[in-house]
Amino acid sequence: MQEVYEQVKTPYKYGVVFQHRDTTKMVDSPTIFRYEGDWYMTYIVFDGRGYETWLAKSNNLLNWEEQGRLLSFTPGTWDANQKAGYLALVDTKWGAGNEVATHEGKYWMSYLGGATEGYEAGTLGVGMAKSDHLVLGEEWERIDTPVLLPGDSAARWFETDKIYKSHIIGDEDRLTGYPFVMYYNAKGDTATYESIGMAGSEDMVNWTRIGDEPVITRGEGICGDAQVVKLGDLYVMFYFGAFWKPGAFERFACSYDLVHWTDWEGEDLVAPSAPYDKLYAHKPWVIRWEGVTYHFYNAVGDRGRVIALSTSLPLN
Repeated sequence: MQEVYEQVKTPYKYGVVFQHRDTTKMVDSPTIFRYEGDWYMTYIVFDGRGYETWLAKSNNLLNWEEQGRLLSFTPGTWDANQKAGYLALVDTKWGAGNEVATHEGKYWMSYLGGATEGYEAGTLGVGMAKSDHLVLGEEWERIDTPVLLPGDSAARWFETDKIYKSHIIGDEDRLTGYPFVMYYNAKGDTATYESIGMAGSEDMVNWTRIGDEPVITRGEGICGDAQVVKLGDLYVMFYFGAFWKPGAFERFACSYDLVHWTDWEGEDLVAPSAPYDKLYAHKPWVIRWEGVTYHFYNAVGDRGRVIALSTSLPLN
């Protein structure tokens, strides 16, 4: 675990790399990928009503420009006021191309969906969307019904209240028994805390929950917003912790089979220390590119809710 920590640590805070042009709005949950020589980021925007999903572009991972909206409000639907999207099937290989795979000729995105206005209000579940185009700022096609809900008959004790962020990777070796694996954080009726569970699918639409217990939990606070990468034959899950000690901070766990995870017990990968992340430093997306580890995260502090960056080498 110490060797993994040395490979993924990012002690140098670069600062804020993306903030909404309307500073009253909050941006969150970056997913970074590469396409035809440029970098792109899906992210979510909260404006007081709910979540929508947007796209930004960069040529250097540091300067980002808004490209357009991918998932918008749609009155009268199960997900009318909440569509927080997370691009699926980004290459997990550490230091590789960060490119996005297709399934049945389409790009895929899971999203946190719900009908109620407000901040993560009402019933929240997982929806799926797909598109022929990866980097156009235009609406994706949504599957009409949610693929996971807290009210499902198969819902486990830790996910019967709300299901939050999801993260889908490919499992070519079918270690889990499925070609596609989803990790997601959720909260149960009898639990005031959030844990990370998992599900598998053959087709990206029909999902089967795996196991009876969470794969990551502290039994208090939050463990959430997983991202999985592969270092050699070892899988590393980046996630954030919150409120089982002060604040919100970035952590990781390791696995050989995608099912059984060993938590790192050492120091945080990223924690509040700067004015712009003095409240929360959380919700990771970590990549390795040209000898540098880039740890993007959601920072909450004196500049509102923004996207910040910490790196393995100083960039400024």
